[in-house]
Amino acid sequence: MKEIVSTENAPGAIGPYSQAIKTGNLVFCSGQIPIDPKTGEFVSTDVAEQTEQVLINLKAVLEAAGAGLGDVVKTTVFLADMSEFGAMNDVYARHFVENKPARATVQAARLPRDARVEIDCIAVV
Repeated sequence: MKEIVSTENAPGAIGPYSQAIKTGNLVFCSGQIPIDPKTGEFVSTDVAEQTEQVLINLKAVLEAAGAGLGDVVKTTVFLADMSEFGAMNDVYARHFVENKPARATVQAARLPRDARVEIDCIAVV
């Protein structure tokens, strides 16, 4: 059985997908980009500031599912430019201090709305 997870505290889905799906004790979060849910606009063009907003958005979706960043077991980070890995990683590390999840990081040819970073995750509830 699967449950659609949705919250107004993160950007709404702009296509035929859900912010997250909860099934059993797992939550599968769709990729988040750096949209401020209050304005519908990117917070910045800076990858560090974008990463901060992406993680705030993921946290909101996870909270709607009854989880938090500490429950994340796997993330995938998509970067528009791998040379920005260090700036992204510094912000990421502040959000995942303990119980660090498994992670893959890849450079994408292009991200939605030309974001610098997108992150998805899987968490345990």
